[in-house]
Amino acid sequence: MGLLDILLGRTKPVAPDLDQLFALPSAAVTLRAAAGFTPTGSGAVCFATVEGAAFEQTHREVQALLDADTDRTGPPVELRRDGYGYSWLVSRRSPGQLPELVNDLHAVNSSLEADGFGPQLLCSLAAFTDDRDRKLALVYLYKRGSFYPFAPLPGAAERRDTALELQLKAALGDDLRIEPDLGRWFPVWGAPGL
Repeated sequence: MGLLDILLGRTKPVAPDLDQLFALPSAAVTLRAAAGFTPTGSGAVCFATVEGAAFEQTHREVQALLDADTDRTGPPVELRRDGYGYSWLVSRRSPGQLPELVNDLHAVNSSLEADGFGPQLLCSLAAFTDDRDRKLALVYLYKRGSFYPFAPLPGAAERRDTALELQLKAALGDDLRIEPDLGRWFPVWGAPGL
């Protein structure tokens, strides 16, 4: 960063740190104690849709790698597109297999990044629920290297429980690198698995 950047208030973007994903299991313990949320076993990586043979080859390799896991219970990894045109690679595990789910999310991100598709990576999420059937996602922003909670309210309208999100921000501050700019807490409406 140069002097002009400092004077103009520009900041250097945070480099993605995919190892931050490995903090999710300890954050899950805090989530359970603070708010009663437990993992659903579902997670996904979101990226801008890319066309072409190189991306299709990478997608097939990632899917084959994750589907080869003999401990996987449930459906294989699947590629889905949402209503906004983004692609999601969705992994499902049993609710008690959060560390394995985190490994899946890390492998997908790392493979896409290694094959030159890092600029298309947007976010990763792990889904949680509580005994009142409230849904929650801990979302990792790839380009910011930080997490935020996303808590959609039940029902058809796209509304979120901001009070719960702020409560969880405070509770998870020691476990995860929480995104300080609330304007970057983007809603992930229609995210697969949430």
